[in-house]
Amino acid sequence: MAGHSKWANIKHRKAAQDAKRGNLFQKLVRAIIIAAKEGGGDPAMNMRLKTAIERAKAVSVPMDNIIRGIKRGTGEIEGATYEELTYEAYGPNGIAVLVEVTTDNRNRTTPEIRALLTRNGGQMGEAGSVSWMFDRKGVVEVKGKGLDEDALMSCGLEAGMTDMEPGDEGYTLYCEPGDLNTLQEALEKANYGVESAETSMIPKTPVEVSDVDTARKIMRLIEVLEEHDDTQNVYSNFDLSDEVAAQLEE
Repeated sequence: MAGHSKWANIKHRKAAQDAKRGNLFQKLVRAIIIAAKEGGGDPAMNMRLKTAIERAKAVSVPMDNIIRGIKRGTGEIEGATYEELTYEAYGPNGIAVLVEVTTDNRNRTTPEIRALLTRNGGQMGEAGSVSWMFDRKGVVEVKGKGLDEDALMSCGLEAGMTDMEPGDEGYTLYCEPGDLNTLQEALEKANYGVESAETSMIPKTPVEVSDVDTARKIMRLIEVLEEHDDTQNVYSNFDLSDEVAAQLEE
């Protein structure tokens, strides 16, 4: 079974709070722009764009903003030119960190990310220094009470699922990125409640953190990186011991 971080479970419960951040709409529209630029403006033919649109709709980004984002990505209307960058870094206790950003000015973003790392117990790494510790996977969250695990597993395996594990409110299914759309559609056709479907960087070997003070430092670093205007995703290979997770949720 894939190691799904207890920190990830805590983050899911923070989603409503995160949605209130003033820059969230901007980040989601940037993701739409990049997806449309890379794969075209038709979500039926561009799984990345489809996922970006669904994420935007989930937090009520206005449809006009979504449409403008698609058109900016395809070049139908002018706007800032964004590029994607991934920063590799180390955090407190030597944990690995990946920061994915979209920026229109890397000369501004790079020193800002470096400063956030330095001020919060981390440091920038060289290209390739930590990315080898992760695999990119498709991740589908299925929510629901009393789900038949065997039936869900059977449905998932037929659609390319490679792994599955239980969560607080359902199950997390994993697949290769290219099978994400097929897996999502198969689950929806079988009337499962798909909460989210996206690609993610999954740590090959999660590092357990059993000290609550260290855990707080790591979480603070992750949070400040996520709050940066240009950040799209932050991944780390740390996991929390049951005891520490319980203390943080109190």
